[in-house]
Amino acid sequence: MWTDYLELLARDAAAVEYEAPLLAARSRGESGEVLDQLEHGKKLALQVRQTLLDRRRREDELAALYETADDLARLSDLDSVLQAIVHRARLLLRTDITYLTMNDPDRGDTYMRVTDGSTSARFQQVRLAMGEGLGGRVAQNAMPYATSSYFQDARFNHTNDIDSAVADEGLVAILGVPLQLGSHVIGVLYAANRSERPFARAEAALLGSLAAHAAAAIDKARLLDEARAALAELRTVNLLLKEHSLAVERASDAHDRMTQLVLRGGGVEDVAHALVDVIGGALLVVDEGDRQLAVVGDFRSPKAEKLAKAAAASRASGRAASHTDGRTTWWVAAVTAGPQQLGAMVLQRDGLLEDADQRILERAALVTALLLLSLRSGIEAENRVRGELVDDLLRNGAADPDGLIERARRLGIDLVQPHSVFVVASEGGDRLRAAGAAEHLAARRHGLSGVFEGRLVLVLPEPEAGAFARTLADDLGATLSCPVTVGGSGPVTGAADLLPAYGEAARCVTALRTLGRTGEGAAITELGFVGLMLGDQPDVAGFVATTLGTVLDYDARRGTDLVGTLEAYFDSGCNLARTRELLHVHVNTVTQRLDRIGRLIGEDWQRPERQLELQVALRLHRISGPSR
Repeated sequence: MWTDYLELLARDAAAVEYEAPLLAARSRGESGEVLDQLEHGKKLALQVRQTLLDRRRREDELAALYETADDLARLSDLDSVLQAIVHRARLLLRTDITYLTMNDPDRGDTYMRVTDGSTSARFQQVRLAMGEGLGGRVAQNAMPYATSSYFQDARFNHTNDIDSAVADEGLVAILGVPLQLGSHVIGVLYAANRSERPFARAEAALLGSLAAHAAAAIDKARLLDEARAALAELRTVNLLLKEHSLAVERASDAHDRMTQLVLRGGGVEDVAHALVDVIGGALLVVDEGDRQLAVVGDFRSPKAEKLAKAAAASRASGRAASHTDGRTTWWVAAVTAGPQQLGAMVLQRDGLLEDADQRILERAALVTALLLLSLRSGIEAENRVRGELVDDLLRNGAADPDGLIERARRLGIDLVQPHSVFVVASEGGDRLRAAGAAEHLAARRHGLSGVFEGRLVLVLPEPEAGAFARTLADDLGATLSCPVTVGGSGPVTGAADLLPAYGEAARCVTALRTLGRTGEGAAITELGFVGLMLGDQPDVAGFVATTLGTVLDYDARRGTDLVGTLEAYFDSGCNLARTRELLHVHVNTVTQRLDRIGRLIGEDWQRPERQLELQVALRLHRISGPSR
């Protein structure tokens, strides 16, 4: 019941779809209690959905503000920053058009500077006098204004020029906030719709935040322009010497930073950030399988064949190679260790790369190669330790449980918590690749993997062995491009119970293969007595304990004979009157005993498949126990 709503939440379903489980229950004729529970579940799920939507919207808003702040910090082109701000405002407020006007102190009016979503040339060229229209009112009073229907709003001074331009663009609802430096208004930022729409306070606040960034960008650009003008007056004939000095300093800084990174145990991503800090641009680092290891900046990937050609040229020459498309150039430095290909570093830059910066890129590729070799050596060593621990846990778990639990703890694995055991059988795939994929998956899920008795085994902190066995079969099958059969057992706690769980998982794999379910995953408990019959080492006692354990324990504690009652009930063909005759008791006594059995093993025990399992368990218990 609840899983229906969880699935809807997981796939981000529309609100109307949350009625489906309730409608389905009504069509099935479910009781009022079930319908009430479903109604309550629907309300809770919709509340969770709305909370997730609100958080997602807030995250999008914060991300846009952070990106805008980052644009401001790296300001090089004011128009690009303002265009980005206006575009983000349109996306976040989901309006048809956003635009920004600037005050002209010489003419005493305000003019259009940036638009996003506009289709009217007349609107893009309109100028507003102070106090005219909504924007003139905002510029004059330094306060935000909003209207859901501009032409019907009498608060604003409507003029033919402004109204004609607004009508030409088809605008109806408009929100405007001032761009201020201190108390001085320098322009207005707008969001508008071509249909009626109210604007919430949160939307006005968000647009105001973006307007503050825009004002700061404009002021920073002004200061940069003044600084550039001042610096231009100080340029001298020693400019080339200074440029050379800067190149030497960059190279020295890069060398020092990368050396310190290696000494401090930094990773590939740290090297990438250090490189971009020194020579700029955007950077992508990939391994030999073109999997992303690090990305810095706004990287746009070139065409795959061009990238591969540049990487091959770099490997052949030992120098960085380039590919240019328009104004953008990608510089590729192969990451190699002798003949071994470890990956590539791809630097995206506009224009040419100076020789000194090219040398820095090549040095960074060499440092990255050393780091990858070191990392691989460490991973291989850790995987060996983890594999040895799996063997010791299954071989000596009962003999030294505390010592093995402590060894696992040093690897970041808490075996005191429930863990499930999985046996993996790759049907025709590469065993080494299968072991590598299992090691990667186990490390990612804070578990263990190794080989025991020739079988690939994983010990993972998963509470549902059956469900995760199916996930493992699908994921590993996709990775290895061949069917993968997975048997699961558990969860169990501690080290001593891992070996029995391994035995159950191994029997489950054998049963699945015998049943023709190659490429699937399941837990031994899901196969019932079928798993018992088809396993290579049947666990009769375990099957009896799982199926009848609660009844046997009850009889042992209370001195009753519920097991005998159950046998008599089945022997009589599930007929109460015949059962009473066999047991020589009143029929009410039989009914009470059967009710007790139902409470112990589950109210669904009389379903045909459960009855079959119970009868098999009773017979196994009878023939495996002491003779009477």
